[in-house]
Amino acid sequence: MSQTITFEGSGPVRAGHELPVERLTAWLQQQAPDVRGPFDIRQFNGGQSNPTYRLDTPGKSYVLRRKPGGPVLKGAHAVEREHRVISALHAAGFPVPAPLALCEDEAVIGSTFMVMEMVEGRIFWSPTLPDLTPDQRAAHFDALNATIARLHSLDIQALGLGDYGRPGAFFARQIQRWSRQYQEDDLAGRDPDMDRLVAWLPENMPEDDGAACVVHGDFRADNLIFAPDSAEVRAVLDWELSTLGHPMGDFTYHLMMYRLPPSMIGGFAGADLKALGIPSEADYLAAYCERVDRAPPTADELRFYMAFNMFRLAAIFHGIMGRIARGTAASAHAQTMADNLPALAALAWAQTETTS
Repeated sequence: MSQTITFEGSGPVRAGHELPVERLTAWLQQQAPDVRGPFDIRQFNGGQSNPTYRLDTPGKSYVLRRKPGGPVLKGAHAVEREHRVISALHAAGFPVPAPLALCEDEAVIGSTFMVMEMVEGRIFWSPTLPDLTPDQRAAHFDALNATIARLHSLDIQALGLGDYGRPGAFFARQIQRWSRQYQEDDLAGRDPDMDRLVAWLPENMPEDDGAACVVHGDFRADNLIFAPDSAEVRAVLDWELSTLGHPMGDFTYHLMMYRLPPSMIGGFAGADLKALGIPSEADYLAAYCERVDRAPPTADELRFYMAFNMFRLAAIFHGIMGRIARGTAASAHAQTMADNLPALAALAWAQTETTS
């Protein structure tokens, strides 16, 4: 299934995701008077976790992002955290949509939601950035690299985000979090490779050097909006998984694109990188390390980072399986993501068996 066809654009609001337009409009008139209706509301096809809508008015377009209705796992779907982090980043000049309003009163539409400006531009749903020349593709990959390096170089205290997470012990906390979510979601079942990773990862963590920055948590090309005709990054989207964490953990999640197969979102393993104008994994990693003035990871460290990040992504897919079982899956294509879980868990385990 083409990732572009699957996730691009918006369509009619899906059954079970309808918005109470009168209550929403009344709340916005009080809390965000610049956001004026009447609204033509459509639902974005992408977004595996939090339902996301396009609100079109005669003069301007906006984006509404909400927690799904019904029961959710503790700590998941943190729309209020998304609002906080993009507010801080927007004030610092980092490319994110301008936040306009946050509503934590579930009586308005049934769950917490935020409204932000609609950023126009180009989203590449395929990780190989089709329709570009090799030179253009190289420039866009360099912009991806520069943007995540810039994020990791921001001062968390100057941003006002010193308490956005707990600095230090990032990998231990993340492994504990995702292991817990995986093990507690009984409706999604179990996977033998996931069980092996739950045991392996805590025993193989590299020494934590205490580095702390804002980490995006899901940095991929399809979570960025580029200018229509250049490699300028206009906005980084989808901050639900952001926190304070280790920069290398966040960057190597992004680096997974080199090792994930094309059948999984964000992957292009096996592609002819030279012909496409895409830098090698080693060169892309080296460029990031130079930008953030950091020594490249050792082979053993990189093996752990890749296994950890694939496990984490597999745990997210496992959560999607649980949401399907509970009837709260946000995306029309959630089943496709859930179906990838066994292959992704196996690939994650394979990272642990690579030679150093």
